[in-house]
Amino acid sequence: MSAATQTSSSAKRHRALAMHASLTAAPPAALLGSRRPTAARLRARASARPSLARRAPPPPPRASAADDASSDVAADAPIAPAERKMVVAVTGATGFVGKALVARLQSEGHEVRVLTRNALAARLAMPQAALAGAKFYAWDTMKGKIEWYDAVRGCTGVVNLAGAPIANPWSEAYKKTLVDSRLRATKRVADAINALPADERPTLVTSSAVGYYGASKRAEGFDETSRPGKDFLADLCVRWEAAARRAKTTTTVVRTGVVLEKDGGALGKMLPAFQLYTGGPLGAGDQYVSWVHRDDLTRLVCEALREPEKYEGVVNGVAPTPVTMAGLCESVAEATGRPNWLPVPGFALRAVLGEGATVVLDGQKVLPKRAEALGFEFQYEEIDAAMEAIV
Repeated sequence: MSAATQTSSSAKRHRALAMHASLTAAPPAALLGSRRPTAARLRARASARPSLARRAPPPPPRASAADDASSDVAADAPIAPAERKMVVAVTGATGFVGKALVARLQSEGHEVRVLTRNALAARLAMPQAALAGAKFYAWDTMKGKIEWYDAVRGCTGVVNLAGAPIANPWSEAYKKTLVDSRLRATKRVADAINALPADERPTLVTSSAVGYYGASKRAEGFDETSRPGKDFLADLCVRWEAAARRAKTTTTVVRTGVVLEKDGGALGKMLPAFQLYTGGPLGAGDQYVSWVHRDDLTRLVCEALREPEKYEGVVNGVAPTPVTMAGLCESVAEATGRPNWLPVPGFALRAVLGEGATVVLDGQKVLPKRAEALGFEFQYEEIDAAMEAIV
């Protein structure tokens, strides 16, 4: 081995020993890179490198004047009427329209208070409403339980539907019942409302009937501005509405037509005859029937409760397209798939219903001009659509 070779080998050994010593004494930063840095090291790095320190978030974009205005409006805007929870007292709640109205109010999340003569009987007649939280208040003078005053306190609205059924035979005694049942209940409601301080009084939506215009075959029809008729039912409606106007609060009078649904009312009596193949028009068939689907009627009442100032006054609760009796029966026949062939003569109806037969034998053509002008939209404008939904 030459001296040069020995010298090179010795130099290599010296460099290897020096590298080993340096690695043992202090591991280089490259080897430390595989270790997880401690919190202290991270803080140290952050302080040592200000360019990587946390920066303040950028300021939000400058809002325009229009944005400022819209945000102020949104903050100050009142809750939409449909979103407000109402507390509604209802008379006649166990009836054909009343039960449906209570169900609608409860389905929309409103509180219902039932004003009745017998609270126990009303609970038994409305078990679903009771289970859904309806409260029942009696007016029983025999037992001294007059709870309507307490029930009305705290309400946002009262709906007055009480009254004996019109479709029963009219004897002189029953005609008195028709009058007394309506005027008495309406007076009690008005008294209960007036007993409250003015700023605590609920609004009132009270039922009347298209009989206000009197029995007539007038082709041009009647609207809310028409004068009352001169027969018994017209006189009853005039007195009924006057009793409601005694309430010192915002009041809506709904003049209701023939309410259609299969579980009651006129249609509840007609459907069985058609299903037995014995259906047909009542009387001559050319008399007008101012009808309304029950769903539309309850919706109209709810709208009057939500916006009492808008609906204050008289509103006809009828569909926009009255039909003749023959047209109604033809629609029932089409919906049921049964013939419309056996008319009921007028004298037969008068033998059964007495003076009350004039309601169906004469009728009247009534139009909902004010409801339409206020923007109310009927779900069922045509009789065929209503019958298809019902049957």
